Amino acid sequence: RGELDIADAIAEFADHPFKVEIIQGVDADEGVDDTAVSTYRNDGFLDLCRGPHLPSTGRLKAFKLLRSAGAYWRGDESNPQLQRIYGTAWESKKALDEYLVRLEEAGKRDHRKLGAELDLFSFPSELGSGLAIWHPKGGILKTVIEDYSRRTHRNGGYDYVVSPHVAKAELWQTSGHAEFYAENMYPQMELDGSDDKDGQAYVVKPMNCPFHILVYKSSTRSYRELPMRLFELGTVYRYERSGVIHGLLRARGFTQDDSHIFTTEDQLAEELQNLLDFVLMVLRDFGFEEFEADLSTRPDKFVGNVDAWRRAEEYLAASLDNAGLDFQLAAGEGAFYGPKIDIHVKDAIGRRWQLSTIQVDFAQPENFELEYATADNTRERPVMIHRALLGSVERFVGVLTEHYAGAFPMWLSPVQATIIPVADRHNDYAASVVEQLSEAGIRAEVDTADDTVGDKIRKAITQKHPAVIVVGDNDVDNGTAGIRLRGDEHEERGVALDAVVARLVELAQPPR
Repeated sequence: RGELDIADAIAEFADHPFKVEIIQGVDADEGVDDTAVSTYRNDGFLDLCRGPHLPSTGRLKAFKLLRSAGAYWRGDESNPQLQRIYGTAWESKKALDEYLVRLEEAGKRDHRKLGAELDLFSFPSELGSGLAIWHPKGGILKTVIEDYSRRTHRNGGYDYVVSPHVAKAELWQTSGHAEFYAENMYPQMELDGSDDKDGQAYVVKPMNCPFHILVYKSSTRSYRELPMRLFELGTVYRYERSGVIHGLLRARGFTQDDSHIFTTEDQLAEELQNLLDFVLMVLRDFGFEEFEADLSTRPDKFVGNVDAWRRAEEYLAASLDNAGLDFQLAAGEGAFYGPKIDIHVKDAIGRRWQLSTIQVDFAQPENFELEYATADNTRERPVMIHRALLGSVERFVGVLTEHYAGAFPMWLSPVQATIIPVADRHNDYAASVVEQLSEAGIRAEVDTADDTVGDKIRKAITQKHPAVIVVGDNDVDNGTAGIRLRGDEHEERGVALDAVVARLVELAQPPR
């Protein structure tokens, strides 16, 4: 490892314009004090690299080139296109082979692939990059998750609000988004203009927080009203470079299970503790059991004062300690208005996904001059907590799809039972079974396609439906059905229809 000062580095890599651009960016970054960049040498090859690396390439015994693909420089389609080569290196062939198995399994679980196969959602080119359309089955899945979210928030003491998708540009100037978040916002729209007067500038919302602040500001507030917990399933729009967009996991339009809590500083520690308990409860309800956390601290560009940031970081760190959650420090990775906790889960094949976010904000109450009346009738600023438990519904569906490989728990499955008539003469009875299941709250459909029973069963299994119900002559005569549950090769025949319905209702119960 070596270091070169900026001028020498530019001279050394003068024939590499992209590396020169990186070096010049380091030199121009006001938040970086270094006047040098790191390099690594391997025999006669010198390269610009941050590192760290292994002490010797001799420790790597197994290599494999995986694929190559075109990629725009810095993910911006207006920049030149480069060739990106993907490879991997491991300490042994055994470790490499194990990694390749995990990689193959991850490919089978890719939510974009499964989303198409299960007819959940799509990304039509006519819409533009980063925007999804939900198909009927995907719409059911999204709605079930959102209904769960509304229900648990209502039970948790939150008040539901709804805000518009656009707002005047001035709102984002007051909040600081126009200054600190502009690169992730869509351009302003000018509306209501005419030949006689200028129009009014509007912006589609990248976040919901200013709207919830306006709800708080709509009335004089007392300490007796705090903590005030406002919740919204709010759709936001953020500009992401096309090179970083990835299905539902990184999109340009998405719905957050977003809440903003207004509290006194004296209430803050308890509120954060309750909130962490709430987060873990929700994630466990969806089948996640392993959690890790990051604590992201003050970035180079921020609003507010350093003392408030320090206090906010201390509150978050204490809440993680009290919850028994191990966490890593992510220095400088906080939002521009406050530090944050990111909760990560491990999925069924051990991958780490960032989902929930909790942020403490002393700055926005100052920006918007928020106040509440204290017990002695003085005026104080509230503290604001920003939080999203699922992150976004879209990203959460993507993660769930990959975690379960599309085989969702019955309460989440868009189709919970498929009814298969053995012959056309059983179609009416099959329809009556669907009707009875639907009345009991089970999402069921009948397969009347001109296929064999075996083909229909295989199709239902491929579509990952939790229950397959087969009806034939004996079932029509006796009011029974055959039932096979997902993962069970055995079909239980001649089960009374009432018993079938009762069993599925029990299996389909949501967590709470």
